[in-house]
Amino acid sequence: MGQTITEKIFSEHVGKTVHAGEIVRSPIDMVIGNDITTPISIHAFEKSGANKLANPDAFSIVLDHFIPAKDIASANQARISRDFAKKYKLKHFFDEKDMGIEHALLPEKGLIIPGDVIIGADSHTCTHGALGAFSTGMGSTDLAFAMITGGNWFKVPESIKVVLSGKPGKYTTGKDIILEIIRLIGVDGALYHTLEFTGSTIEHLTMDDRFSMCNMAIEAGAKSGIVAYDETTAAFLADKDLAREPKMHYSDKDASYIKVLDIDVAALESVIAYPFLPSNGHSITQAVSDNIKIDQAFIGSCTNGRLSDLKIASEILDGKRVHEDVRLIITPGTQMILREANKLGYIDILVDAGGVVSNPTCGACLGGYMGILGDEEVAVSTTNRNFVGRMGSRSSKVYLANSAVAAASAITGVITDPATIK
Repeated sequence: MGQTITEKIFSEHVGKTVHAGEIVRSPIDMVIGNDITTPISIHAFEKSGANKLANPDAFSIVLDHFIPAKDIASANQARISRDFAKKYKLKHFFDEKDMGIEHALLPEKGLIIPGDVIIGADSHTCTHGALGAFSTGMGSTDLAFAMITGGNWFKVPESIKVVLSGKPGKYTTGKDIILEIIRLIGVDGALYHTLEFTGSTIEHLTMDDRFSMCNMAIEAGAKSGIVAYDETTAAFLADKDLAREPKMHYSDKDASYIKVLDIDVAALESVIAYPFLPSNGHSITQAVSDNIKIDQAFIGSCTNGRLSDLKIASEILDGKRVHEDVRLIITPGTQMILREANKLGYIDILVDAGGVVSNPTCGACLGGYMGILGDEEVAVSTTNRNFVGRMGSRSSKVYLANSAVAAASAITGVITDPATIK
């Protein structure tokens, strides 16, 4: 019987052929923690009596949610990770000195490798599947177990094959594709499954598109999202000092899937997820007709804070001004993205238009800081969740969209089709 890419990754790691549904104990290539979740893992690690990490070079801590510290509590929280990193001389510890949102920073650093098994105490760890790795979120105590043992237990997930066909339009991105998938199958339509993205569209998608799609696999309930290694992956990795040798895996033609989902991307418009679920998707045509007034436009997060997002936003905003009733906040995913955007002139364009550029942080996405919404306020946001109270007040509303839509809407003050901005 043929195997999926996910089954092959686990087979290679455990040293025998495995299939979906089997329980396996697998070594882990990279364990990822952040400033919110790692202190819990550290407490569990110390409570166990452990005094050394199983594989220090396979453990990364990225301070990204509330950094620079927004208050005393977040400062003390970060200090727990800093002290631990210093005590164990962690090679892969990132704070203000080399900061970024974990799911943008670690691929940039060459620490995420095709064929890896990766866990992180953050639900959007599935982002890294874009590089042909199995990557998933787990709890903080699961992280502690991996810190101590170097591995963990997994149920090999069944896979849903997503077949994407056609070349996307100018303003149709990976964000729109995953929002359409979630609209079709719902927020639990892929529960504990892998979303395997395939089809002719893949060759037209940038790594940034692929990161966005895998990032939001969790919003369909998926255990992971994955895209097989190809020339685009190779080009992304080419200039990086990789932590390990890539191991390329590809699904067999006779691999077994629990479901096959076909989507004609060439016919897909930009998708807007209305409050209060990522599955509440509507076309940009519908959103425009609904005349949705906004108070804030946000471009950033681990979903859409990459260089291509800043590029498209700057192209749309070049020579324009943000609407007088709108706040535009831009959060680059990493310092490198920020610096490159500055070199290319994107930052000047965004600031000249009336936007404000923050340091790399998760802050606004989870309603933490740097862009919290007040009572009854409405935002169009490139983030990944629009639950009640997700970005601030419980009476606020968040519409999820791609970066082009967010930029266009910032200009007009209502959710707008970027194709209409001249």
